[in-house]
Amino acid sequence: MNQPERNSLRRHITRRGALRVLAGSGAAAAVALTAGCGSKDERTTLRWWSPQASPDQLKAYKAQIAAFEAANPTIRVVFEATSDEGYPAQFATAFAARQLPNLVTHLPSFAAQQYYAEGLLEPVDDVIKAIGIDRYFAGANEVYRTSDKHYCATGIGNTAADMLWYRKDLLAAAGITAPPATWDELRSAAQKMQRDGIYGAALPYGMNAMTSLIFIGFIHRAGGQVFSPDLQVAIDSQPTYDALAFFQSMREFCPTGASNFSWGESLTAFVSGSTATGIYSGRVLANVAAQNPAIADAIGCTTYPTMSRDIPAWTYNDFPCLLIPKGAPHLAETKAFAASLYQPQLYAQQMHAAPGHVLPVLRAVADDGFYRANPLITRYAAEVDLMTKAATAGHNLGQETAAHKPNLKANEIIASNAIAELVQRVVLNKENPKAAVAATAVRLAELMRA
Repeated sequence: MNQPERNSLRRHITRRGALRVLAGSGAAAAVALTAGCGSKDERTTLRWWSPQASPDQLKAYKAQIAAFEAANPTIRVVFEATSDEGYPAQFATAFAARQLPNLVTHLPSFAAQQYYAEGLLEPVDDVIKAIGIDRYFAGANEVYRTSDKHYCATGIGNTAADMLWYRKDLLAAAGITAPPATWDELRSAAQKMQRDGIYGAALPYGMNAMTSLIFIGFIHRAGGQVFSPDLQVAIDSQPTYDALAFFQSMREFCPTGASNFSWGESLTAFVSGSTATGIYSGRVLANVAAQNPAIADAIGCTTYPTMSRDIPAWTYNDFPCLLIPKGAPHLAETKAFAASLYQPQLYAQQMHAAPGHVLPVLRAVADDGFYRANPLITRYAAEVDLMTKAATAGHNLGQETAAHKPNLKANEIIASNAIAELVQRVVLNKENPKAAVAATAVRLAELMRA
């Protein structure tokens, strides 16, 4: 996933120290996806950063780069893998060292909003215009709309990051005829399926971004919110207590290591067959196919259950996006390359690199026969369609509902681990929920004022 760590973009770094950090970071590990080795290359170089860099994704990027370079022989594009958890420090280092990438993709929308508000990003209105705003799903770019009426980024894809994944065979063996739709049904199903070394769930309880981001969804699935639409702290409410109580009640159905789970551990727990349910995006599909095909016919997904049927579903979409750092060289060439990434067939190939995980933001691609012909997308068509629908209507802390103002402090709040700490204090340390939530509310107010 595309999540921040503790380090703030404003962290002070000397130029010498920045160069030293950059040299040792993932951001410096350029993946040469072009053929220019040997003699000196006189072409203009564009640098592309992304934390999404699996082997299949690198293969798709290589095809997109090759097509652009063929049409623009005076330009060379170099891809550089970054880190999901470490991008704030890498970004800070790049600005301090004045070694900016030209293009960054797959960061969450709330990071783009914060960086733009701090004057660190170029608006991408020209890129969206070149792609064609009418080609996107309706409203796909609204999460990137800024107070000065520009766009700080554009979507490279969507994710439905907190779907409930379940084992159909284990549900049937437990006498359960339909996937759980409420928390009581999920808890009961987890209890019935937990046997023979298989745990009921794979929820995260670690001090990390996943726990914060996932728990925010549970607050909404109890009918609450972290902030009010006008961005007043609203976490100290009954829905938060209900969400904490449910999270606490599910701990016994999760593996012992769940106290330290982040994205990778939670994904692996379900894919390996260690848990009967999971919480993740569509990357489950490719990982099951590659790592545990024995359960491939037995998996399915649905939107994560809510506290009661009268509470609407809430899906976490981090809105992985494309952004351009302010001050990066070769702006015109960068914008041209950015727009080229949305050429339909090559864009579909990028989606195929992680089927169901990164979902199209372009309507025509989502419905296109070439995109849908991917074996996993064909095999799990119902699941992919559900994730696409859920993600399109999804939200995150950057804008919790359509009624909310953009929260420009969301990136810093997630990086602070304030919400993950709340979960650990109540669930693991058994602290009084009222006191823990009150302290968290104070901490959130401080972060909003900072």
